[in-house]
Amino acid sequence: MKFPRRTFLHLAAGAASLPALPHIARAQAYPIRPITIVVGYAAGGPTDTIARIVADGMRSSLGQAIVVEDVTGASGSIGTGRVARAAPDGYTLSIGDVSTHVFNGAIYALQYDLLKEFEPIALLPRNPQLILATKAIPASDLNGLIAWLRANREKASQGTGGAGSPSHVFGAYFQNVIDTRLQFVPYRGAAPAMQDLVAGQIDIMLNQASNALPFVREGKIKAFAVTSKARWDAAPDIPTADEAGLAGFYTSVWRGLWAPKGTPKDVIARLNAAAMETLDDPTMRQRLAQMGEEIPAREQQKPEALTAFHKAEIEKWWPIIKAAGIKGE
Repeated sequence: MKFPRRTFLHLAAGAASLPALPHIARAQAYPIRPITIVVGYAAGGPTDTIARIVADGMRSSLGQAIVVEDVTGASGSIGTGRVARAAPDGYTLSIGDVSTHVFNGAIYALQYDLLKEFEPIALLPRNPQLILATKAIPASDLNGLIAWLRANREKASQGTGGAGSPSHVFGAYFQNVIDTRLQFVPYRGAAPAMQDLVAGQIDIMLNQASNALPFVREGKIKAFAVTSKARWDAAPDIPTADEAGLAGFYTSVWRGLWAPKGTPKDVIARLNAAAMETLDDPTMRQRLAQMGEEIPAREQQKPEALTAFHKAEIEKWWPIIKAAGIKGE
C-alpha cells in the first residue's frame, strides 16, 4: 500500500518524536541476568560473610541471582582490580572494606585509582575494634594500660594480622596517639594472633570486636575499650575509648559496595535501593546484629555519603600508613 508523500512525511515526523524505546526497556529491565559480587578475600571471612548476607537480601529485591565470587591475593587488590576493569553495566560489583578500598592505596602500587575508577553504591555494616590485652597485664582500665605500655616502651608487644592489616594500621595509630613504641608481631591473619594473645605470648592487640568478644566473655583476655563513638550494642558493658580516656580514638572495619566507573546512574540507584532495603529488613538486621555488625544510618547508606566517607578515610589513614612505613607482604 502506498501513502501520499504528505502522509508519509507526517508519519515519519511522528515516529521521530517517539522516545528511544529500546533504551527505556533496557533501563527498566535491569537486571536481566545474574549479578556477580567480587570479594577480595577467601570464603568464610567476615567480608565474604557480609557479602552473602547482603546478596541474599538484594536478590529478593532485584529478582535476579547474585553470585558471590572470592578472588584472593595481594590483600584483596586483585579482586578489586578485576572489578575496576569490568564492563560498567551493573553486573560485576565490588564489596570491599577499609583495607581493600583505603589501606591498599597507600601500601601497594595499584593499577587503578580507588576514588576515580569506581561508582559508589552503598555503605554497608561496620565492626568496631576492641583494645585488648593479655590477662597478665596488671592494668584494670585503659589509662592503666597506657601507663604500663609507656613504662615498657619498646618491650611491650602488639600482635597484628599481617603487614597492612587493620590490626596493624590501627595498632600503629594507637602507638602514635599514646606516644610510645611497641614491638609489632605480624601473624598470618588475626586468628593466630588472637591465639597467642590468649596464651600470653604477646601483650596487646586491636582486633575486630566480633572476633574478640568470645575470648573476652570467657575471661581469657581483657578488653579495655571499644573504638566507636557509642557503646557497642553487642557488649554495652565495655566503655568507648572516649569514656575510657582516649578521646577521639575511632577505628572500624567498615565495608562498602561499588561498581565500575561509568555504570549508569539509574543502575546505581536500583542497586542502592536494593541494598538499603536489605539493611532495613528486620531479619537481615538481626543476622547482622548477631555478628556484632553496626548498620549505618540510612542517610549514610546513600552513594554520595559513601563518596564523602571514603575520601575522608583516605585522607585520614594514608598519612598514618606512610609515616609508619607500612609495606605489603
